[in-house]
Amino acid sequence: MIRRNFIKNSGAIALGGLVLPKPVSRFFSGAPFAKPVGLQLFTLFNIIDDDVAGTLKKVADVGYKELESAFSKKGGFYGMKAKEFSALTKGLGLSWQSHHTLGAPFKMPAGTKMPNGPDGKPMTIPPMKNLRDNAQEIVDSVAEVGLPYLVCAYTPTETLDEIKSSIETLNKTGEICKKAGITFAYHNHDFEFKTVDGKIPYHLLLSETNADLVKMELDLAWATKAGVDPVELFQKHPGRFPLWHVKDIDKDMQTLEPVGKGVIDFKRIFGYASTSGMQHFFVEHDMPKDAFASITESFHNLQKILG
Repeated sequence: MIRRNFIKNSGAIALGGLVLPKPVSRFFSGAPFAKPVGLQLFTLFNIIDDDVAGTLKKVADVGYKELESAFSKKGGFYGMKAKEFSALTKGLGLSWQSHHTLGAPFKMPAGTKMPNGPDGKPMTIPPMKNLRDNAQEIVDSVAEVGLPYLVCAYTPTETLDEIKSSIETLNKTGEICKKAGITFAYHNHDFEFKTVDGKIPYHLLLSETNADLVKMELDLAWATKAGVDPVELFQKHPGRFPLWHVKDIDKDMQTLEPVGKGVIDFKRIFGYASTSGMQHFFVEHDMPKDAFASITESFHNLQKILG
């Protein structure tokens, strides 16, 4: 009878497996989402340099566990060397996972506007080193602290020549990162999905960079604004997206919002986390009026969405 019941129950389990809803993600098992919530520090661009340690303490107090750094008005890593910044984050119980840098000197894409800062004026990008000219130096600076990821935050893609040059830079940097034990990725905006001479730059970046050397950090809001379904990208390029930017956007497709206040269906997208290859995700909100109110609301909304 024990054997018969075992076979009967095993058959029920097997049949149940046939009707499990798709997608089946290893991240969803009836328990809260298994990945810690990270924050992209560009969200705090206008305030972090005034008090780096105090700002990061507030980030940790909200509940964030991981960080992705960005460029700073002070230069370097918020006015520090990589080892100093790494020690600071560890002391606060934060895990520094990734850093953003430019692919080439910043050039405003045609037809786009910089977001406004708290003063109501368009923000400015301070001078910073770039991968085209300083790749080895940049990689060395983060390799000394064992940073897992380096991300190209922007590269020019307005012409086919710019795209070709950017692809060369990305592949070259990917090789340097691999030697250093770092995973290299590219972060998108919406403009990479705008056609250039009949071609879509993002598709070229995906197809003409070495998939083993150049991964992608998908910004969910910018992709959505461009009319692109993140899930379709994950399905077409499985495993290529180890990093995500979790950002929301209003129905007007112009106004960025705290996570959970816009139109993006995060629960659906997170259901494809395994397909995408996602390892870390970072909340981001470009130039919010109240950065701490935004990151706090995003954090708590994510707990509800994913838990």
